[in-house]
Amino acid sequence: MDIICYGPYVPTKVLEELPFSMSKTSKEYIDVDMKDVEKNFCAKKILVNGIRPEEYIRIIACDTAKEIWEALQIAHEGTTQVKQSKIDILTTEYKLSRMKDDESIQDIHTRFTSIINELHLLGETIPRNKLVRKILSILPSLWESKVNAITESKDLQELTSEELIRNLKTYEMKRKIDSERR
Repeated sequence: MDIICYGPYVPTKVLEELPFSMSKTSKEYIDVDMKDVEKNFCAKKILVNGIRPEEYIRIIACDTAKEIWEALQIAHEGTTQVKQSKIDILTTEYKLSRMKDDESIQDIHTRFTSIINELHLLGETIPRNKLVRKILSILPSLWESKVNAITESKDLQELTSEELIRNLKTYEMKRKIDSERR
């Protein structure tokens, strides 16, 4: 991880006649130096082997694992400005979400999970209890009695979104069966 964050280890030697140090030649490396230098090669190998062939063109000119990582990071996440814009768009989408009349609980769960996962990949997390409250708040007025029952009977701080979705799916199935009987 240090190699990706800070760059490769470069063995140096102190020159007694000058007040600075300089890089060692590979012939001057001792065993410890060799092991530290090899870490960059191992990290590069892992990164190169972990990408698709069509992405290789992005990193072909990179000399260090740090450069490869940064090139891939920009390609996939964008610059800090692009990343923040993505976060803003997803956050707005999350905040403005409403359950549509023709949407099922599974549909809304899939949509929310997608938004939450994308935010998480960009470094933003939404606490579990806020997600549960958000799902409850976007349900249409037809669901008001169920929302009230859940908020009164469950501890929303402890309720997971998966438990909530299971509960809502069960209710949705019962409503569907009841409407078919009528």
